[in-house]
Amino acid sequence: MTPAGAPDHGDAASPDGEQDSAQGGLGRSMPDDREAVSPDGEQDSAERLHKVMARAGVASRRKCEDLIASGRVTVNGTVARVGDRADPADRIEVDGAVVTWDAAMVHYLVNKPRGVLSAASDDRGRRCVTDLVPAAARVYPIGRLDADSEGLIIVTNDGELTHRLTHPSWGVPKEYLAHVDGVPARGALAQLRTGVELDDGPTAPAAVSMPQASVLRIVIHEGRNRQIRRMCEAVGHPVVRLVRTRIGPLTDPGLRPGEHRMLSADEVRELHRAAKRRSD
Repeated sequence: MTPAGAPDHGDAASPDGEQDSAQGGLGRSMPDDREAVSPDGEQDSAERLHKVMARAGVASRRKCEDLIASGRVTVNGTVARVGDRADPADRIEVDGAVVTWDAAMVHYLVNKPRGVLSAASDDRGRRCVTDLVPAAARVYPIGRLDADSEGLIIVTNDGELTHRLTHPSWGVPKEYLAHVDGVPARGALAQLRTGVELDDGPTAPAAVSMPQASVLRIVIHEGRNRQIRRMCEAVGHPVVRLVRTRIGPLTDPGLRPGEHRMLSADEVRELHRAAKRRSD
């Protein structure tokens, strides 16, 4: 299981439909591991919080208890205590990263080759990034790389993570290597760093370096359409090749074009944390 946001099976919908459990997420400390019973005599679905966290892949049961004891875990926005219980309707967070035990939730990291669309499907039959991952679940890409661009993209059915990585209020950094025409002078680099005037408004400041002639390393927090290409063209150095090399803390130089792999539970948590830090 992987920690992530509440499941979202629509391409753009946010997970607004969570409900508190009938008995409440906290305040259900029990003297042993017997199933809780509600006042009307029906069995409660809640179980010990540290067990729920362990099943979700957060850590061992012992480590999960330590996390709870140190005040790093919340349930429905309230700091949890050792012995509390939780059920699937509760929102559990560790250091601000949402935990879920939904078996249907999947997260793939894909190295998108040139010519592949960043889409879930295409009515013209062109190859899409979702064709590069197993077809067991209905998934979609987070954000877009245009067809001529390459590099890392996340494919998932996790609606909350999608929102965090695409909505401008979160501002998760993304790093690109842009091979450009010509060798940019200091003035052009300064423009890219401070902001470039585009037809849809000025860009935010970007981190820009030139590791070798005609190759720019650019880190942006925005996600406008073809933004890197338009920025470079605006300073007189059109992009010849564009590769995304990092999404937040996530990178994988060993992943070859066309390959994919599952994200680990730790990697999903780190993506959530990266978004939370930018929003604070």
